[in-house]
Amino acid sequence: MDEHMDVAPSASNSVLDHVPMRNEDGEIRHEFVEEIARAIEAGDSAALRACVAELHEADLGDLIGALEPDDRVRLVELTGRDFDFSALNEVDEAVREEILEELPPETVAEGVRELESDDAVELLETLDEAEQEEILEKLPLKERVALERSLLYPENSAGRRMQTEFIAVSQDFTVGQAIDYMRETPDLPDRFYEIYVIDKDQHWLGAVPLDVLLRTRRPVALTELTDEDRRRVSVLEDQEEVARMFGKYNLVAAPVLDTQDRLVGVITVDDVVDVIEEEADEDLKALGGVTSDEELSDTFLTIARGRFNWLLVNLATAFLASSVLGLFEGQLEQMVALAVLAPIVASQGGNAATQTMTVAVRALATRELGSSNAWRVVMRETLVGLVNGLAFAVITGIAAVAWFKIPGLGIVIGLAMICNLIAGALGGILIPMALDRVRADPAVASGTFVTTVTDVVGFFSFLGIATLWFGLR
Repeated sequence: MDEHMDVAPSASNSVLDHVPMRNEDGEIRHEFVEEIARAIEAGDSAALRACVAELHEADLGDLIGALEPDDRVRLVELTGRDFDFSALNEVDEAVREEILEELPPETVAEGVRELESDDAVELLETLDEAEQEEILEKLPLKERVALERSLLYPENSAGRRMQTEFIAVSQDFTVGQAIDYMRETPDLPDRFYEIYVIDKDQHWLGAVPLDVLLRTRRPVALTELTDEDRRRVSVLEDQEEVARMFGKYNLVAAPVLDTQDRLVGVITVDDVVDVIEEEADEDLKALGGVTSDEELSDTFLTIARGRFNWLLVNLATAFLASSVLGLFEGQLEQMVALAVLAPIVASQGGNAATQTMTVAVRALATRELGSSNAWRVVMRETLVGLVNGLAFAVITGIAAVAWFKIPGLGIVIGLAMICNLIAGALGGILIPMALDRVRADPAVASGTFVTTVTDVVGFFSFLGIATLWFGLR
C-alpha cells in the first residue's frame, strides 16, 4: 500500500486518548487546545481526523472557538470530509463568517450537503446573497431549490427554523403500508417523532405519533389514528411564538404549513431550545444596552461602536437627572448633608425599579402579563414599593441622624425613600407595559427610562422635602 494513500485514521491516533478535552468543571483544557494546534501546525491530518470523528458538534464548536483564527480554517481543510459543518453553528457568528469566507465554495457546498436542511439554512443565512448564491450553485438542483425556498422566508420565522426532511404518507395508507414505506425509504430524517398524513395535493390532514403507530395492527387504516387537531405552525409565524407554543403544550415536534395549508417542513424541540437561548440572550443584552449581535469574538472597535449610541442616550438622561440638582443649588450650598445623601435615595429607587422592571419584561415576553391581570400586578408592585419604602425609610433615617446629628434629616430622607421606592415600582412596571403597547421592545429601552424616573423623583422628592422642612431658600 502506498504510504501516502489517504486512509481513515484509527481511534488510537486521537489526541483525546492522552489529553482529555475538558476539566472537572466542563471547561476546555488549554493543554488540549495546544495539542490540536501543534497537530495543525504539523499538518497531521490523521490525528486531527481521529479527534474530530469522536467529538460532538458542540464540543467541536468549542474547540474551533478556542483556536487561533489562522488555525480554524486549517482544521477544516486538514480534516476534510470528517469535519462536521454543523459545528460551525455552535460558534460566534463572526467566527463562522470568517471561516466560511476563507474556505472555497466547493468545500462549503460539500459540507452543507451533509447537514439537515435547518442546520444548512442557519449556516448560510449569515452570509450575504452573493456568497450564498456561489455556494448554492454547487449543490444538486433539488437540494438547492429547497434551501433557496427556506432562505426566502422572513428572518426569525418558522420557515427559517424548519427542516424540510419529514415523513408524509397518503391518507389511503394502512398502518402496515406506512411502516413498510419507512423501512424502504433510504433517506429518512435522522430524528423524527411522528408521521404526517397528506392528500394528493400535499395538504396536511393530521399527524400520527410513532408510539401509536407501532402499537396498532397492520391492517388498520391510518386515518383512524390521525390526530386532525394536532398543533401546527405557519411558515410565517415568529420563532418566539413557536417556542412559546412548544413550552405551553409540551411539544417535541410540530408540522409547518405554508399559506395554502400544504405541509412544507417540521420544527423539532432541539430547534426550539436554540430559539429560547437566542431570545434569552437577546433580551439579556438589551437590558444592558448591548446590541444583540455583539459576540465575545468581536474586535474592541466593533464592540465600542455598538455600545456608543446607547451610552450617549444614557449620558443625555444623566444630564436630565443632574439638572434637578441644579434647581436646588442654593439649598445644597446651605446644607452639605443633602448633597451627600441625595445619591442614596436615587440609587435605592433605581435598584428597586430594576427589580420590578426585570420581572415585568420577562412576564411580557412570556405573555404572563397582559390586560387581564395588569391592574392586579401594578397594585401588587405598588404595595411592594410601599412596604420596602417604609422599611428603608427607618433604616436610612436612623443612619442619617447618626451620621449628621440632625434629627429632622432622618424624617426627610425617610419620606423621600418612600416616595422614590413607590415611583421605582410604578416606573418598573408601567414603562415596560407602555413600550410593549406601542410595539417597542420593553427590554431595549426600559432600563434608561426607568433609571431616569427614579433619579429625577429621588432628587426632587428628597431636596424638595428638605427645602420645605428646613425652610431653605
